[in-house]
Amino acid sequence: MTADYDLTIVGSGFGGSLLAMIARRSGLSVLLLERGTHPRFAIGESTSPLTNLLIEQLANRYDLPRLLPLTTYGEWQHTYPEITCGLKRGFTFFPHTAHAAYQAHSDRSNQLAVAASPNDTLADTHWLRADVDTFLVREAVALGTDYRDHVLLLPPRWDGTATTLTGTAGGDAFTVTTRFLVDATGPHGFLSRALDLPELSFPDYPATQALYAHFTGVAPCEMSERFRAPGTPPYPLDAAAVHHVFDGGWMWALRFDNGVTSAGVSVTDRFAREIALSDGEPAWGRILARFPAIGDVFASARAIRPFVHVPRLSYRASRAAGPGWALLPSAAAFIDPLFSTGFPLTLLGIERLGRIIEEAWGKDDFDDRLSAYGTTTLDEADATADFICGCLAALADFPVFADLSMFYFAAASYSEMARRLDKPHLTRGFLMAGHPEFGPAMRRATAQARARQGGSWDAATRKAFTGEVADGIACLNIAGLCDPTKRNWYPVDLGDVVAGAHKLEMTPESLRSLLAHAPWANAGTMR
Repeated sequence: MTADYDLTIVGSGFGGSLLAMIARRSGLSVLLLERGTHPRFAIGESTSPLTNLLIEQLANRYDLPRLLPLTTYGEWQHTYPEITCGLKRGFTFFPHTAHAAYQAHSDRSNQLAVAASPNDTLADTHWLRADVDTFLVREAVALGTDYRDHVLLLPPRWDGTATTLTGTAGGDAFTVTTRFLVDATGPHGFLSRALDLPELSFPDYPATQALYAHFTGVAPCEMSERFRAPGTPPYPLDAAAVHHVFDGGWMWALRFDNGVTSAGVSVTDRFAREIALSDGEPAWGRILARFPAIGDVFASARAIRPFVHVPRLSYRASRAAGPGWALLPSAAAFIDPLFSTGFPLTLLGIERLGRIIEEAWGKDDFDDRLSAYGTTTLDEADATADFICGCLAALADFPVFADLSMFYFAAASYSEMARRLDKPHLTRGFLMAGHPEFGPAMRRATAQARARQGGSWDAATRKAFTGEVADGIACLNIAGLCDPTKRNWYPVDLGDVVAGAHKLEMTPESLRSLLAHAPWANAGTMR
């Protein structure tokens, strides 16, 4: 194969395939290269309201209607029942202490549930990536993308105007030239190695490792009396991204509709050494023995694929773009799966690259805009890492962790609503880190959590911290967060949005009227 392309994308995960579709709709010739083949196992499976809104907006902007059913659980089930997903109504958190039984407190102080949707129909999803990525590759091909798998590449050669790629695809040699090269292969990926990009550390970020697999037979937490607290939760607590948090790390559990559960842990190096995490399945057993309530949930579970151990989770490249090339955010940096930040960060990057291709392809300002894309990509990764670092430091003290999480939920809910209302000028980067009040407040809170890690939080200090968080998110809080009467259960209540109408540059009356007729909101409750 010898051919010339406008754009070549290395890596055909969801990000690479989506960018290929966008570029095709913008009139570019596109080559998509994959080291393996589909279907294939991958993690990065849990969406969020902002994730699905970004997909919806990209689908509408670039005439990709077949992607729209992927943005809500109900429409997905109706349109693509053969593509496996799972119901995600929100984010659920349970704290655990080593070798101690978990029992939900009557005041719900040892759990947190934040709803992301008012009902199952409008809910987010967990993606079985083997199914979803295969679907997206086929969609890209249907739009005219040339696709090759079983690809092995040699380092690229640049001549100032184009890049030459040589390698094999299925054993057959090929050479292609391309005007623009995008790396969608993930951390430590193709271009990071080929360009010998230095790796930079996130400041003060702890070294972390991961161990994960897919399982059958994982029992719902709600089947156990120990996880039930008084009252009716805002959603079934297992129909969520379930987080079991503990000193030294946390475990995720994501349920798919086919009976499979994705589960894994992200832990510090200290915890990994204690549990000998690199042992794989035996280490998993030791984790379950250390936390009895989690052990009960997995008592009848069986891993259906080999465990994967990742000896280093976090990664940050020194650059994310240069003349003729770019890294997707997922290739430029990775922090942690906590709060499902990977999808929206990648989609925000795809949105920016899509605009650059659409508006500046072949123009003098293309390189300048590409350089700005690289800066923004790494700035957002740095801000996210700073926040996650504080959250990891607070894992041993759940009330502090729950307080700190309010910054994520305030930023996510505000950003989603600002976009829904077509007010993009109100969004100030991922996690709203660029907001003049919210951003500094979030950084102060995360710094305090890091400074006190392993230390004592007396009642007065913790109470003061709770008040500081509430004050810090107040400028963006349109979700009724930090309300002590809700006792750590936060449903979707559009009345909270209406009460914060001025924060969205609207009047309560105009916002109430809009919400009453919006298809994405009219199933929610409103005071």
